[in-house]
Amino acid sequence: MPRMGVYDQMKMAFQDLVAPAIHELRGELRELRSEIHALRSEIQVVDQKVTSLDLKIDGVDARLNTKIDSLDLKVGGVDARINTRLDSVRAEMASLKNELVSEIRRLDTRIDGIDRELHAAIDIRERLAALEARRSS
Repeated sequence: MPRMGVYDQMKMAFQDLVAPAIHELRGELRELRSEIHALRSEIQVVDQKVTSLDLKIDGVDARLNTKIDSLDLKVGGVDARINTRLDSVRAEMASLKNELVSEIRRLDTRIDGIDRELHAAIDIRERLAALEARRSS
């Protein structure tokens, strides 16, 4: 068997041991590249779905804001109507109170007049009783 030089032995060892491992690694790199490409595609799909979802959420948010604003206007209108009604009820209550106070004062004056008349009648009756008592004696 002919003797091989160190270079030839190294070359042969490299071809027998390292070259197949490099070819295997290249195959694995190709697989990884294809998997990375597939993942990038999936990420793009998910990103598109997230963007679509963001747009839908923005639309819902805008519609909700519009509805909330319209409800605020309606509630504000109801508040204004309630305040107007409360003001009219307060005014009517104040008017009724004034009428009641006037009526109480009128009745108080009338009772004072009746009280004076009653005292005068009692006075007259006492005098009449005294006169009758003197006449009977």
